[in-house]
Amino acid sequence: MTTSNAIPTVKLLIDGEFIESTTQDWRDVVNPATQEVLARVPFATAEEIDRAVASAQQAFKTWRKTPIGARARIFLKYQQLIRENMKELAAILTAEQGKTLADAEGDVFRGLEVVEHAAGIGNLQLGELANNVAAGVDTYTLLQPLGVCAGITPFNFPAMIPLWMFPMAIATGNTFVLKPSEQDPMVTMRLCELALEAGVPPGVLNVVHGGADAVNAICDHPDIKAVSFVGSTRVGTHVYNRASQAGKRVQCMMGAKNHAIVLPDAHKEQTLNAIAGAAFGAAGQRCMALSVVVLVGEAQAWIPDLVAKAQTLKVNAGVEVGTDVGPLVSCAALDRVSGLIERGVQEGARLELDGRNPSVSGYENGNFVGPTLFSGVSPSMSIYREEIFGPVLCVTAAATMDEAIELINANPNGNGTAIFTRSGAAARHFQEEIDVGQVGINVPIPVPVPMFSFTGSRASKLGDLGPYGKQVVQFYTQTKTITERWFDENEVGGPVNTTINLK
Repeated sequence: MTTSNAIPTVKLLIDGEFIESTTQDWRDVVNPATQEVLARVPFATAEEIDRAVASAQQAFKTWRKTPIGARARIFLKYQQLIRENMKELAAILTAEQGKTLADAEGDVFRGLEVVEHAAGIGNLQLGELANNVAAGVDTYTLLQPLGVCAGITPFNFPAMIPLWMFPMAIATGNTFVLKPSEQDPMVTMRLCELALEAGVPPGVLNVVHGGADAVNAICDHPDIKAVSFVGSTRVGTHVYNRASQAGKRVQCMMGAKNHAIVLPDAHKEQTLNAIAGAAFGAAGQRCMALSVVVLVGEAQAWIPDLVAKAQTLKVNAGVEVGTDVGPLVSCAALDRVSGLIERGVQEGARLELDGRNPSVSGYENGNFVGPTLFSGVSPSMSIYREEIFGPVLCVTAAATMDEAIELINANPNGNGTAIFTRSGAAARHFQEEIDVGQVGINVPIPVPVPMFSFTGSRASKLGDLGPYGKQVVQFYTQTKTITERWFDENEVGGPVNTTINLK
């Protein structure tokens, strides 16, 4: 970054160089706890986006043929650099996004796990071979890179989600154009600096910034072969439709309404801690946040305990020691969450704990909402139907576990769900009957480690494959199947074979 009028500017990354945009359209990157302007981010011009794609396309010609071991060694170095700079990365993330420092380190670490997985690409990008499928005939497959790929990432995980995308795309031999969230691009850019330091060649990783115009340019560009998106359902649906119509591979991980069932036999203190952390951590701004709890039978008496647990959480700026709940990312997010809380009251939900307008000494201008809890929530209410993306927990009741399962399966989203119980039989019944892609058993946020893949389902996902793990190797590669036969020099040819059978 360089400084102009004392405010740093976020750069574009094109062909291995961090360059100043020539655009006239800029946005402020704002500290959500103080409203301090940290930097200015450009909305790249159409010509700059074209240059980024052209750079990636040119680099693909040589990168695709780079030995797989050489690619893997870059990511071994990259994971080391991320570890060495973890504190700095977390501090940048907290300043621009608002998370606590501990949560910011977790954001970086979950992305780091995917980088480590990318370093094992030699074992992941293996084809298959069948010997003697016919007399003297072998068939084998190659997993070859597609070309230029692109990623569009959200504000809530500005380290983890980019690291879900470009390391696996690049490790498999593709080149990449990344568009981070314009709200908090600074930690993403620092990660890109470290990627170049690790040895990613010029043009293999490019970064452009912007809003809807940049998203549309990525979806439409004829030289981009695949698009990965994480974000809201509204934008994700648009990206999927537009990019698919342009002939691209697309994967979109989108919005959610994640439920947890609590059975009366659950371990009470552990369950209360898990619910509070999953519902209110990261200020509720996780796509996997636990936003609805279904109390079954006698567990309905736990509402006062949930309120008491939520009241123990400390609301403050993310940099302050002991903070549990930091600010929302923007003033607009604060207005939206506060408005939905008011709608919940108007529509008849019981406001057990009101977190609006908390007093945060020294940060009076911050975008703070404390833990908020509603009971008596029904599926017709706005706070149930909409993804609030704030520290708001909706509590509803069910007489039986099957009734609770029916409620969850009726919701259009299928990102994640959980059950809290000590019964193995109940847990197994739940995992069999629930129609949700990611299931936790006494685990409130069941995001899988990179050996597996993120598997949200139904309205929470468009596209067939997940964003990391084995599935993403398939997403970023094209399978080429080769059938071969070799003849000895002195072999006598047979009669002309007009059939398609190989004998």
